Amino acid sequence: MKRRIAPRRWVRRVVQLVFLTLFVGLVLATRPVPGQLPSDWLKVFFFFDPLILVLTGIAAWGIPTLALLGIVTLVVTALLGRVFCGWICPLGTVHAMTGWALDKVQKAKPGRDIWSPWQKTKYYVLIAALVMALFGGHWITIFDPLVLFYRTLTTALIPSGQWAIESGATAIYKANPRIGSFAVTDLSEPVYRYFRDHVFVIPKQAFLGTGPITLFFVVIVAANAYRRRFWCRYLCPLGALLGWAAKWPILRRAVTADQCNECGLCTTACHGASAVGQGTGWKPSECFVCLNCSTSCRRDACAFTFQPLVWKKEPPVSPVGLTRRGILWAGLGGLTGLALFRATPQGRASIYHPRLIRPPGARPEPEFLARCTACGMCMKVCPTGGLQPAITEAGLEGIFTPHLVPLIGYCDYTCTLCGHVCPTEAIRPLLEEEKHQIKIGLAAFDTTRCIPYVYGRNCVVCEEHCPIPDKAIYCVPVEIELRDGKKRVIQQPRVDPEKCIGCGVCEYVCPLDDAPGIRVMSTNETRHVRHQPILPESDAEFDLPY
Repeated sequence: MKRRIAPRRWVRRVVQLVFLTLFVGLVLATRPVPGQLPSDWLKVFFFFDPLILVLTGIAAWGIPTLALLGIVTLVVTALLGRVFCGWICPLGTVHAMTGWALDKVQKAKPGRDIWSPWQKTKYYVLIAALVMALFGGHWITIFDPLVLFYRTLTTALIPSGQWAIESGATAIYKANPRIGSFAVTDLSEPVYRYFRDHVFVIPKQAFLGTGPITLFFVVIVAANAYRRRFWCRYLCPLGALLGWAAKWPILRRAVTADQCNECGLCTTACHGASAVGQGTGWKPSECFVCLNCSTSCRRDACAFTFQPLVWKKEPPVSPVGLTRRGILWAGLGGLTGLALFRATPQGRASIYHPRLIRPPGARPEPEFLARCTACGMCMKVCPTGGLQPAITEAGLEGIFTPHLVPLIGYCDYTCTLCGHVCPTEAIRPLLEEEKHQIKIGLAAFDTTRCIPYVYGRNCVVCEEHCPIPDKAIYCVPVEIELRDGKKRVIQQPRVDPEKCIGCGVCEYVCPLDDAPGIRVMSTNETRHVRHQPILPESDAEFDLPY
């Protein structure tokens, strides 16, 4: 006879779905709203993430005050075990749902799922990350489960859904199918307008680097076919940090020895593979407190109880078992990895990538990389869609971090949203007046492409759209000779380096869509003192010794 699912298991599933829905809802709510700054509630999951707290604190020696809420997660974990992994983590819920679906599809007889030494891998990954952080490397946070899931939703899943809804609604509108007297557009158009106006907001938002971001997400989710919650068990750095915190929780698994016949049923549904053999052996550092073991036991021999006097070591607890040699190699691996990142000229800040245009308020590159998690919040809230994940522009250490791509979207002159949503303040929150004083790059005309220079025809689109009140782009009348020998006066545009802030509007609106006649480079950005070759005009004037 098939056993009914215990109520406490349904409670856990409901809680997981609530937190997953809340997480996705906050992602969707992270969007530009005219006249409003984004709420700190949009960043609440990242504030409670202790991995971001620890690595940012070590690497950058500075964290936002609200990020200290990550200590709450560590304290709860120390008392109750890895409840965050089993009940709250949205990516963990995705893995759990995938495992449940695979169980239905594969229909394989459940086997005994006990602890494997390979589960120590995540602890060595965390040790390598901590060593990197000691020397200013923040790279490993791109694998933080909250960051990873947020970035995937922002750059891949939501834009894909937006394209599907927009394309589907457009196809239905053009075909205008009818069922009797009922027009399908009467249903599809309100749905489309709702998503357009209240969910997606930014039309046709799309991101570079979607391929590798999606591929990595698909791989770690598909790995559940090999081992349920593979990512959580073997690789998750946040899980490793919480595993250390959960070494001696007061909520502990207790097994009644005279009732347990070591049948192993408790190991068939264990999400974290925390059991050591088929009996009382248990590793709290691996346990997700999913309660599956206690609900699977047909003799009611297994249960979770509060054991405040943890020093009595009852019930039996097995340590993680990290070796000194493994710790040493992990530390050397982290140090070697960071050394390889910094071995390139760009990694040593001896050169500047011309297209690495950071958002206004971004800190100097070393400090920026020591804080940025590549979560994608700034990209999600950018009203023009111009902030994109870096692929090669910032080197491997800066992969998926934000940079402006003017061909896709420009930096709105009045917008300061990116700095206000950044959970680690890698992008400083600015007032609008402060932003206007910051230069993120410098525009320059390509005289082999610009229409007035090459084709002898007037085009003042860039000048018209320049948002600077007294215009960073101005025009100079120039007389040219046409093919038939006639003369014509055209307006040739110029850039005033004193006024240009590098917002990219000019490149975005240039009629030459493939290779614009004006391009914005990272030259002259305020955040780098050595990257400002255009001296102020007053400093450039001096007497030459003739």
